[in-house]
Amino acid sequence: MATPLAIVVSEGLCASHFILVKKSEILENAQKVNTIVFDKTGTLTYGILKISEIKNYSNIEKDKLLQLVGSIESKSTHPIGKAFENYLEENKIEKLDVKEFENVTGLGIIGKVDSQKLILGNSKILKEYNIENIYIKDEEELTKKGNSIVYVANENKVLALIGVNDIIRENAKDTINLLNKNKIQTIMLTGDNKETAEKIAKDIGITKIIANVLPSEKTKTIKELKQEGRYVMMCGDGINDSPALASSDIGVSVNSGTDIAMDSADVILTKNDLKSIINLIKISKKTIKNIKQNLFWAFFYNCLMIPIAMGILKPIGISINPMLASIAMVCSSITVILNALRLKNIKCD
Repeated sequence: MATPLAIVVSEGLCASHFILVKKSEILENAQKVNTIVFDKTGTLTYGILKISEIKNYSNIEKDKLLQLVGSIESKSTHPIGKAFENYLEENKIEKLDVKEFENVTGLGIIGKVDSQKLILGNSKILKEYNIENIYIKDEEELTKKGNSIVYVANENKVLALIGVNDIIRENAKDTINLLNKNKIQTIMLTGDNKETAEKIAKDIGITKIIANVLPSEKTKTIKELKQEGRYVMMCGDGINDSPALASSDIGVSVNSGTDIAMDSADVILTKNDLKSIINLIKISKKTIKNIKQNLFWAFFYNCLMIPIAMGILKPIGISINPMLASIAMVCSSITVILNALRLKNIKCD
């Protein structure tokens, strides 16, 4: 009873604080975490992106360009795609039919719309399709303002550069500060460019950044951290995060994440509040302490009473009636139950 009862009570406590724990061992292991890796878009930020600036190098009108790009982006599951889709809806611009849509993992997307094949994504996708990038300074200018970058190109050249901005998630800064105070290392792991990542990281207090990574590289990073002897928690929300979530010691997804991310995660934050991570670790520490108390008193009590119940001490005049022995055993169980129920009194933020 000492261990499973404490775990069951703690799982209920987690649920009441909007933390869905899928495996009971998570509550035993969360207190071991010394490194937490965060995805940026959709995890540290809301992933509600807005188009902030456009650098148009083509002879296509702005609204027409955004209609072409938005139509292709609407087929994507990435938060950036939603920014373009929202722009079309807000400006009552009709979406066009998209053919030959393709998702290039970690780089961007491709689609044919209005008889034009467009390539959309980060600067790496240009290298993939041997397209010359002569607009690096413009990219740097936009990233310094905290923008994520979308290159728009055809099969021959870059047509435009679009900057989209995101909003930092509420409590993200407080969560990072508390983790840092508890000597838990925090790392930002993102496919975005380094300049944009650095701006977000600086605002919320993360000092270590790993940027411009592909999904496979995210998984590799998690494995490398584990090989260093770290106990790693990964927090993400997207399809690209799912392999890293599965590879980490504990995978955490926000409830606004994609289905595959939530399936891959061990824990889901149903309120989308990053402070729940602090509560999870706190509950885990209290649970382990409670289990140790239960085991100590159970063993101490039984070691003390069993010899008496067996009659070993009868020669020196110490014995116990079998009826009283049964009652004493029940009292032992009640002690364990009451101690486990004390976990309900844990105060979470």
